[in-house]
Amino acid sequence: MFRGKKYKEACKLVDKTKLYDIKEAIKLVKESSYTKFDGSVELHVKLGVDSRQADQQVRGAVVLPNGTGKNIRVLVITKENNFKAAQEAGADYVGAEEMIQKIQVENWFDFDVIVASPDMMAAIGKVGRLLGPKGLMPNPKTGTVTPDVAKAVRDAKAGKVEYRLDKNNIIHLLIGKVSFDDDKLVENFNTVISAIIKAKPAAAKGQYLKSVNLSATMGPGVSLNTSSLV
Repeated sequence: MFRGKKYKEACKLVDKTKLYDIKEAIKLVKESSYTKFDGSVELHVKLGVDSRQADQQVRGAVVLPNGTGKNIRVLVITKENNFKAAQEAGADYVGAEEMIQKIQVENWFDFDVIVASPDMMAAIGKVGRLLGPKGLMPNPKTGTVTPDVAKAVRDAKAGKVEYRLDKNNIIHLLIGKVSFDDDKLVENFNTVISAIIKAKPAAAKGQYLKSVNLSATMGPGVSLNTSSLV
């Protein structure tokens, strides 16, 4: 893979043979970010589980104490009696069947999160094949299917992030922006790692945290010492 001059220069800041503690890692990620815009700080966690097994799934959601730094656009699909509560909580779009039709007919995806009340899930199932591959399908495990749609909206706006395994048993998610104070990024990181550790399946054997890496949107990865995280 071709790597540009800026990336190669950034790589010189990171010792690939070393495992860093979280404070050192955050500092390096920020120093090695070379975008002109405010890049995101990305977390990548490889777990010692087999995502093909139903009893070894790792999935959930957690509210970052300092948010993600992103403006999260929330669509709420619910019955009309919940419209006002969702709007007052800060939802960007609120509706019922007409929103599902808009997704289906117009291929509309100008949102980041869907919150749904349980009584709408049968209707939402019609567009499941469109939402699923984009990671947008509401799910009770992540709190996006709930009768309390207002709380779900507030959580999403406050910086709620979902985590789930990909086919390589890796969790990828954002924990903030390069412009965040170091302490705020550390706090967000610790919150996510604690949630992932707590979600360890009973069926998982051996080392659970195989590797933990941080990187900026454009920048080299920094490996962390996993033994200090367990």
